[in-house]
Amino acid sequence: MIISQAADTQTVIRAYVTLTKPRIIMMLLFTALGGLFLASRGVPDLTITLVVLIAGTLASAGANALNQSMDRDIDKAMRRTRTRPVVLGIIPPHHAVIFGVVLNAVAFLLLASLVNVLSAALTLGATLFYVLVYTKALKRTSTQNIVIGGAAGAIPPMVGWTAITGAIGLPAIYLFAIVFFWTPPHFWALALMLKDDYARAKIPMLPVVVGIRETKKSILLYTVLLLALTSMFYATGAVGLIYLATSAVAGGLFIYYGLRLMKNPDIEGAKGLYLYSLLYLAIMFTGIIVDSLVKT
Repeated sequence: MIISQAADTQTVIRAYVTLTKPRIIMMLLFTALGGLFLASRGVPDLTITLVVLIAGTLASAGANALNQSMDRDIDKAMRRTRTRPVVLGIIPPHHAVIFGVVLNAVAFLLLASLVNVLSAALTLGATLFYVLVYTKALKRTSTQNIVIGGAAGAIPPMVGWTAITGAIGLPAIYLFAIVFFWTPPHFWALALMLKDDYARAKIPMLPVVVGIRETKKSILLYTVLLLALTSMFYATGAVGLIYLATSAVAGGLFIYYGLRLMKNPDIEGAKGLYLYSLLYLAIMFTGIIVDSLVKT
């Protein structure tokens, strides 16, 4: 009996960890770290950094929990998501909601009391946008769900910047824009691979509505726009030559993967582009961090 209870407790704990989507959180935290380093022009204050990362973890975890509670019907219909803990009934939907709300409340209080109110407001705003605008309003109704909804995931680097400066400056807007324009090609590549899954769940992702060919064109367009945007960032003077070289090489490779996807039949090359897009974001923000350290 004791062994059974321990096993049940471990199952629930693992379910709550899964509910938070740890891999996505790590990616968001790394972009926040880029904002912290860039604003500090070097190594950021340790206390501020820890608070931003802890609060960011809590807020992102809470947003993911709220999302899975609201999307449980969709998740049940898709092969990729039908083993999520809310779908399986390990975590009741209302428990996921309470969990998500509490985590975001704690995140807001941490940032507001230990960093600044602007950073706290941006973090809470990202969660509200993700839950209410993307999950509730756009995901089930618009092919532009990922384009507009991507704004939520682009907030963390701005939070890193405002945590140090206390204000939203032009560099923060560029950081936001990099993640914002990166999001569509990243998710559309995934959507190409999961086209049938999204169709089964009646989600109007771009490949489902306009087809594979038009989705490929949109992916390539955004990779070109992303290279242009990241190159323009250098003109602000906030970043240096290390960043410029990084953005040129990484952006050029992104376009290469987009062109390869266009030339390949059907969805061949979509997985390669999707995996590279993850690496791209890591490369770009590593370049920002290294550039900030060298400029000190």
